[in-house]
Amino acid sequence: MKVYTKTGDLGLTSLGNSERTSKADLRVEAYGTLDELSAHLGLLAVQQGLEEHTRGVLQGVQQQLMRHAATVARCKDVAIDTAATAALEREIDALEAALAPLRGFVVPGGNPAAAQAHVARCVCRRAERLVVALTSRDGAASPNLLPLLNRLSDYLFVLARSLCEEKSPDAC
Repeated sequence: MKVYTKTGDLGLTSLGNSERTSKADLRVEAYGTLDELSAHLGLLAVQQGLEEHTRGVLQGVQQQLMRHAATVARCKDVAIDTAATAALEREIDALEAALAPLRGFVVPGGNPAAAQAHVARCVCRRAERLVVALTSRDGAASPNLLPLLNRLSDYLFVLARSLCEEKSPDAC
C-alpha cells in the first residue's frame, strides 16, 4: 500500500467514517493538534536524563491522546480510560509537594527538557481550545477529553518547573 493517495491534493481529506471534509475543518484541526501534542510529548519523553517514571507517564498519555484523536476523527468509538485524568492529578500532587511555592510568572526555558515541557503545554492548551470549539459546534467527541487536556496542561506546567529546578535551578 502506498503512503500517498493523491486524494487530498485539492484540500480535502477523509474522516474515519469515510466522510470527505476540508483539511481546514475544525475537526481536522482538532485531531491534527492532538497528534502534534502527542509528538511533542514523544520529544519530551526522550530528553536526556528524564526519569523512567516520567517517560512512562508521558507515553501513557500519548496512548490516551491517540485514542481520543481517533474518536475526534470519527474513526470509531474507542475505549477511553477515565482513570487517566485522576492519574495525572496524582502526578501533579507528587511533583508539587517537592517544589517551592510559585511566587510569580514562569518564563519557559531553563534546560531542554523543561523548555520542551512548556512547548507541549502550549500545544495542549491549543488542543483544548480547539476541542472546546468543536464541542460547541458538533457536541463532545468524548466527555473525558477536555478534563484530560486540562489536567495534562497543568501536569506539563508543574513538570517543567520540576525539571527546571532539578537540572538548572539558577535558570528557573
